Parts: sequence; structure tokens; C-alpha cells
Amino acid sequence: MYNFYWRQCPPGTIPYVIQPGDTFFSLAQRFGTTVPALISANPTVNPSFLMVGQTICIPRQQIFPPCPEGNFYTIRSGDTLFSIARRYNVSLDDLLEANPGIDPERLFVGQVICIPLAVPPVACPEGTFAYTIRQGDTFFAIARRFNVSLEALIRANPNVDPDALLVGQRICIPGAMPPPECPAGTRPYTIRQGDTFFALAQRFNTTVDAIQRANPGVDPNSLRVGQIICIPGAMPPPECPAGTRPYTIRQGDTFFALAQRFNTTVEAIQRANPGVDPNALQIGQRICIPMRD
Repeated sequence: MYNFYWRQCPPGTIPYVIQPGDTFFSLAQRFGTTVPALISANPTVNPSFLMVGQTICIPRQQIFPPCPEGNFYTIRSGDTLFSIARRYNVSLDDLLEANPGIDPERLFVGQVICIPLAVPPVACPEGTFAYTIRQGDTFFAIARRFNVSLEALIRANPNVDPDALLVGQRICIPGAMPPPECPAGTRPYTIRQGDTFFALAQRFNTTVDAIQRANPGVDPNSLRVGQIICIPGAMPPPECPAGTRPYTIRQGDTFFALAQRFNTTVEAIQRANPGVDPNALQIGQRICIPMRD
């Protein structure tokens, strides 16, 4: 039986007690951080041997700088401004000018900086279509989303470094059709494991028939993980109770990030939104944010 004492976590992190099933990967996703940042914040913790009741330190979500063209880069182990400048074919002076508050001698894993270049658009060959990299994208996640192999994705982008993707960068998706143009009154949705038209109709407060009419070319008995369909009848905005305010979910939002942004707690947001699944937030979804007195 282990008796773990509450750790004094350094500034910029918060303590967290390991629960059954926790991994550094799942915690990184839940708290809007990265596995390397978790490892850096817990140098004495073995990620392969987490124990229930153990206390670790969770890095607070990074604040992204206002980068021109949205070209963020997250510092990894071994990075220097010189090596980053060489990788992206920019001068060290330009890189320093784009990051005036950065100490080049004290970079840390998980830190977000700006890359001062505009990523040129690519001309995708026949049989592929262009896709713009978003925050959190990886080649593995993109391959799963569009139901293509990782090898095919790499072959279609011979000049792209999969380990150094930039927000706003354009790549080519092979052997797949582009996402559907969803008609007015509907919105795109990416199929996940276990989804059915019946389950989606219940989740989004619509009907199976309405989903079928919005997706005439989709076989409801052959849904694929990563397939994009159109969901009709956007969910009505919630009637937010006294002491809360409505908020529309944006790309990258999590309950943890919202709690930090609005100076509240994850538990308070959950209480204000009893019918909302925090692990299935949708862009454009309306929730209620508790307001502090």
C-alpha cells in the first residue's frame, strides 16, 4: 500500500492525484498540455509506472502568442533558437524579433514561440486535396481522421516534416474526398468510435430521418471513424441560469482551459452544464460559464 504525500508543485503547474486508468497521454489531452511538458514538470516520475494516489504536477495550458499567420511552434527537448532557425530557413535575428519576450538561453519543453514565415500554399496533385494544419494536429491523427494510412500521408507530402507541423501549414490528403460542404442549418461532425445515427440524433437533439436527409450519400450502417457528416438543426442555445453567462465553444476549448480563462473551476462549469459531455465539445456549441462575484 502506497502513501503518497501532497507535492509542492512549482509555479505554472498544479497538483493532480493519479486516478485509475490515467496515463500521461490521457492527462495531456484532458488538461490541454503535451506529454513532453508533463515529463518535464515531473522529472522523477516514471510515466510507465503511474500509481493510483500518486501526486504529479500538471503544467497549466500554454498561452499562445499572437503569431503572424498563426505559425506557432512548441519547444521540444534539445531545441535551440539556432536549430529552429535552421530548420525553418529563417535568420536567427528574425526569429528573435518575432519573439521579443523569449530568453534564448532558457527555452523549456512545451513553450510556444512564433516562426516568422508565411507557410506557402501547396498545389496538391490529382487524387489528393489540400488541408490546413490546426492546433494539435499530428500526421497520425490526420491519417485516422481521413481514413488513410500514415505511410500514404507521408508519401503525399515529401517535403513536410511530420514532427514540425505548423498551424496554418497546408498539406495534401491522399485517396480521400474533401469534407462535405454542409448546407445551411447543419454543421460538420467527425465520426468517432461507437457513433451511430441513432446515438447522434439523441446527442444533438434531432432525428435519424433528419440526419439521413442531410447526408443522402452516407450509408448509416457503414460509418467510419474519421468520416465527416452533416448534423442538422444546431442545438438551441442553453438558457443560462442566474450567475452564469453563455459562451460559444471555439477550436481547442476544454473545460480546464475555460476555467482558467474565466477564473472559475472545472467543477463549477460542469455543475452549470449538467447535460454537456466535457469530452465531446463541438465548435459552435453553447454552454454556460459561471461568473465570480
